[in-house]
Amino acid sequence: MRMVGNAVLAASWLAFASVAAAADNAYPTVDILSTGKTVVGEDIAYPTTGAAHVTASIVTIAPGAETVMHRHGAPLFAYLLEGVLTVDYGAKGKRVYQPGESFMEAMAVSHRGMNLGTVPVRILAVYLGADGARNVVLDGR
Repeated sequence: MRMVGNAVLAASWLAFASVAAAADNAYPTVDILSTGKTVVGEDIAYPTTGAAHVTASIVTIAPGAETVMHRHGAPLFAYLLEGVLTVDYGAKGKRVYQPGESFMEAMAVSHRGMNLGTVPVRILAVYLGADGARNVVLDGR
């Protein structure tokens, strides 16, 4: 009886392993970011103002243009789709992002994004916010 139980257990494990392997082949994944910190080392903190609310946007910065100084009231996952983005974090320095790079943007540290290149910068911006939280907070406001 024990041998039958072991055989059933082994068969079950093999079936599970083959299903898992098929799933890996059917839709493989590659992590592009896994972190608990922003790009300037802040702990990621989710807003608690209301129910969870996710906003996904494509942000475009024209060649030679820049954003105003701002912060974020919600965690912002950014993925650079096109162009080269330079971000000035003031005393925390500047960083340059290339297409295909991703990062969790600074929240409490004011910053501005600049397109110093000749092609538009396009960023997939995913705000992990809450009802009532401001995704972008302009400095002085």
